[in-house]
Amino acid sequence: MSTSPLATLAGLPPGLLWPADRLARPAEAGVPTGFAALDAQLPGGGWPRGALIELLIDAFGIGELALLLPALRAAAPERWIAWIAPPHLPYAPALAAAGVRLDRLLLLTSSDPATTLWTIRQAVASGGCSVVVAWLPNAQSAALRRLQLAAEASATSLFVFRPGGAAQQASPASLRLRLQPAPDALVLEIVKRRGPPLAWPLRLILPERPAAFPSRAARRCSGLR
Repeated sequence: MSTSPLATLAGLPPGLLWPADRLARPAEAGVPTGFAALDAQLPGGGWPRGALIELLIDAFGIGELALLLPALRAAAPERWIAWIAPPHLPYAPALAAAGVRLDRLLLLTSSDPATTLWTIRQAVASGGCSVVVAWLPNAQSAALRRLQLAAEASATSLFVFRPGGAAQQASPASLRLRLQPAPDALVLEIVKRRGPPLAWPLRLILPERPAAFPSRAARRCSGLR
């Protein structure tokens, strides 16, 4: 007796299939974002584990790093937090004041796109990083797919900042958020999630907006540009 298609689909592991009218139910709960309104709209109730997460922005310094602070603080103490190809050197005093462990922070820089992609993939695939945060001005779908697969295989959370215009491009990322500034807040459009589209943007009040990158004046004083 042959098995019906519905029975076959019902037997798939959790998280591989979900009805289009509801959020997916991953096998493992997500990492709390620190923002209840955002958690309520994400499958698993938080950042997906072992996944590529795209944060799409048009300009830096709008509070985007404050969105990640709860996840960075909650990173496993025995593993690293990797920052790869940031637009400026991070401002360590602000990160320390926000509760990020500087002794577990790796800063990896590169001006070559191919080298940056290779570095991200190696950091994710190593299994030694709890969180990887990277900045990718340009990336092809095939390269992003390799990063997504590496994140899944190593159970590493990979946050990638990309230009806002990339929202119009297809991506294998599990979650894609477009960030826009607002007074003391961030406005988030959920471009992609494992579930139905969200018809309205989310407005998140940012209790912390650390100067994670030094100001222009501070960069001049320290010799940075």
